[in-house]
Amino acid sequence: MVSFGLFGDQGVFRREATGAAQVVAARFGGDPIRVQYNSKKGGGATIEGLAASLQAAANGMDAENDILLLILTSHGSQAGLAVKAGRLEQTLTPSNLAGMLARTGMRYKVVVISACYSGVFVPRLANPDTLVITAADADHPSFGCEDKAKWTYFGDAFFNVALRQANTLKDAFVVARALVRKRELRERFEPSNPLMSGGENVQRLLVARP
Repeated sequence: MVSFGLFGDQGVFRREATGAAQVVAARFGGDPIRVQYNSKKGGGATIEGLAASLQAAANGMDAENDILLLILTSHGSQAGLAVKAGRLEQTLTPSNLAGMLARTGMRYKVVVISACYSGVFVPRLANPDTLVITAADADHPSFGCEDKAKWTYFGDAFFNVALRQANTLKDAFVVARALVRKRELRERFEPSNPLMSGGENVQRLLVARP
């Protein structure tokens, strides 16, 4: 498992990347766990750092049988994910990420992206061997990225609530999507429309520990 908080100017992304990795590890196991995040002063959660971490994780895994699980949390746009480490600013695009994942050589992958417009990653990443879960579709923002918050709206619903109880990622997603929609309607936000796509061959392999 690799979990990155990409935007250093707000602490919520550090907390979400760390908390999400802990929840997933508790439910499904996962070794090694690689968590990185940026701060206002800098950090290693950059495009280059992500590529290196994915490769390092894959090097210790069975490429045909193990599952590489990636969690990314940041601000997003229709161009991709914002990366900010001190003065460094980058954009992680869908094609960037697709290339990184392909180079790992891992067959089975799960990618969870908590960011506005994160649905832009679905067409490039999702396939029968790669399950993609996003906080929003390609045309809408998601919510809850205040500096002092522990979770974004989607992160809270998916990792902090649904995944602690569900046996599968699909079950957790169904619950989380309903929780997010209910909260957005209550606060009169336009729905973010979280997405889950692909992964037909992965879901059967990833069931929570009793």
